[in-house]
Amino acid sequence: MNTQARVPFDLVMFDLDGTLVETSPEICDAVNDTLRHFKLAEVPQEQVDRWIGHGTFELLVQALAQVRAQTVAQVRASADLPQIAAEFNIHYQRRCGTRSHLYPHVREVLQALRAQGVRLAVVTNKEGRYTKTVLAAHALEPLFDRVVSGDTLPTKKPDPAGIQSCLAQFNVAAARALFVGDSSIDVATARNAGVPVWALPYGYNMGQPIEACGPDRVIADFSALTAA
Repeated sequence: MNTQARVPFDLVMFDLDGTLVETSPEICDAVNDTLRHFKLAEVPQEQVDRWIGHGTFELLVQALAQVRAQTVAQVRASADLPQIAAEFNIHYQRRCGTRSHLYPHVREVLQALRAQGVRLAVVTNKEGRYTKTVLAAHALEPLFDRVVSGDTLPTKKPDPAGIQSCLAQFNVAAARALFVGDSSIDVATARNAGVPVWALPYGYNMGQPIEACGPDRVIADFSALTAA
């Protein structure tokens, strides 16, 4: 990997789950911890992978809809949803960092980009308390200049506000920024913000090939960012 090549971007923004960190196993653990607590059936890892992208609360709603044979609307209206969500919060906070790992080349590429003066940010739909825990568990916090979580702003991806807030903070033109993600949500967010988008094929895209989302480039792993 050539870490000396100068990248053509002043700001690179990243999704978190499925892009920087493989988090699905511990999310599945927390969901099933919660379902067992309420004496409900568990859900398989493969299904959890397909639900990732809109934040853990939305994922929990999807899981409850499946095991209770209800619609998402029925789950949202259920009287016990706040209690179940509170229980999930306990389990996921405990599980964060226990079975997740960085994808190949993530740390060394982030360090190389910082050494070149590139600003780095995370823009994720994961709730802030979990984002912070996952980043801390993998010692990533010091590598980022800004973190935008799913509850940082009034809206979340695919709304472009998170990306736009980073562009404004660092005074970077959209053409000099890049968004890197793993899902159709990420591609749509970048398109809505008018920034180039590269996508990774190994993350969580609701079971669909990332090429179908039409990113500017599909990269095999992070090493492409410093070989640009």
